Amino acid sequence: MSLTDLSLAAAREGLRRGDFTARELTEAHLTAIEALNPRLNAYVTVMADRALDQADAADAARSRGEDRPLLGLPLAIKDLFCTEGVRTTAASRILGPFVPPYESTVTANLLRDGAVFLGKANLDEFAMGSSNITSAFGPVENPWKRQGDPATVLVPGGSSGGSGAGVAARLALGATGTDTGGSIRQPASFCGIAGIKPTYGRCSRWGIVAFASSLDQAGPMARTVQDCAILLRSMAGHDPKDSTSIDRPVPDYEAACRRSVKGLRIGVPREYRAEGMPAEIERLWEQGLAWLRDAGAEIIEVSLPHTKYGLAAYYIVAPAEASSNLARYDGVRFGLRVEGEDLRDMYERTRAEGFGAEVRRRILIGTYVLSAGYYDAYYLRAQKVRALILRDFTEAFARVDALLTPTAPSAAFAQGEKMDDPVKMYLNDIFTVPASLAGVPGMSVPAGLDGDGLPLGLQVLGRPFDEETVFAVAAAIERAAGFEALPSLRAGA
Repeated sequence: MSLTDLSLAAAREGLRRGDFTARELTEAHLTAIEALNPRLNAYVTVMADRALDQADAADAARSRGEDRPLLGLPLAIKDLFCTEGVRTTAASRILGPFVPPYESTVTANLLRDGAVFLGKANLDEFAMGSSNITSAFGPVENPWKRQGDPATVLVPGGSSGGSGAGVAARLALGATGTDTGGSIRQPASFCGIAGIKPTYGRCSRWGIVAFASSLDQAGPMARTVQDCAILLRSMAGHDPKDSTSIDRPVPDYEAACRRSVKGLRIGVPREYRAEGMPAEIERLWEQGLAWLRDAGAEIIEVSLPHTKYGLAAYYIVAPAEASSNLARYDGVRFGLRVEGEDLRDMYERTRAEGFGAEVRRRILIGTYVLSAGYYDAYYLRAQKVRALILRDFTEAFARVDALLTPTAPSAAFAQGEKMDDPVKMYLNDIFTVPASLAGVPGMSVPAGLDGDGLPLGLQVLGRPFDEETVFAVAAAIERAAGFEALPSLRAGA
């Protein structure tokens, strides 16, 4: 078995036993990146020299008898996390030259625990998108192919598409992602890997380039549920630099993966049976419920009546916060500057040239819904709907321990398939957005293949700060599904 085929947990044990060194493990991944990244475009920046230095430091630490949770394990970092001394772009021209003088809290936590950073993963510009085609550095290619159709290039999902494609193609053992409306869970589903959006406030947002501050949440993406548990334990924790960070102990998520689901009540939200849902996704959902029933869980139908308003509320709240957050990119303090005749002209030229079409669209929507004549009609009303969605979840979780739904309404689609219709693109988030508005944890776990041989994910949603139950249920599904399919484009293939 190639070193790049190891799960993160298996690589950790191999390093501890001395089967190989951190340098050998890192070199194997850098070789894979060199071979496949020119095609997949999963990385914006490869940090080869720094990664090897970190690997050597990990080997030296281990030789002194030290051990840390992630010592010597190579990861990809979504290029939304500020990394000290390494260019951080948010996949936008406007941040193209930006090199942060500080480290985000999440990446600092990973470095504290001994991780090796292979590079900065591609994404939709400013995390705005569901396909990873809006990046200023070009689209990311999904390493999966439709059966009998190897020429068609599929999207990896977004916005964390570089993270998803990189992990699936064996270009990293795991990756950081961020999820505002589904940007960890949907690409995890499209790429056949696991990914969790923890409860809002579980991971610090400090040092992450902001999209929508009341929704953004960092989380891990990896090949298995256990690998995500290992990463989240290092990523999570209270941070006084983030006023929304919650001061609660971080549980042993890895131990939670071994818990039985016997006696758990699993809710099935009737509103998620969307009109026009493909039959194969409906069948996979029923199969997932059957697996949990066989494992001793009780299945209960619940109602989340305001689900149908979730997408509309999200696409008011998120652009409104984006228009406010992105006001700082003006060409004055950092990033791109395009000179103009006067200050206003410089602002206009910088923002017009620096922002891509999707980011401009969302800034315009956000500015409109926050404007004097429309604030009450749109933004205020959307916040009231958001409160009702949270109430739906709270009432459901009074009856059940977790919810099971599909992750996405389809498997990965082809580049260009939905690009001319923004609304159709936004509908990709129909199953993930409500949990983001409510701030509850959600995890996608690969559970099967569609008729074209593409991966499909099931989503487990849990109570706020009860990621342990989410991991337990997701691990039970993972064991029952026995998902071992591999993408055709991967290291060593």
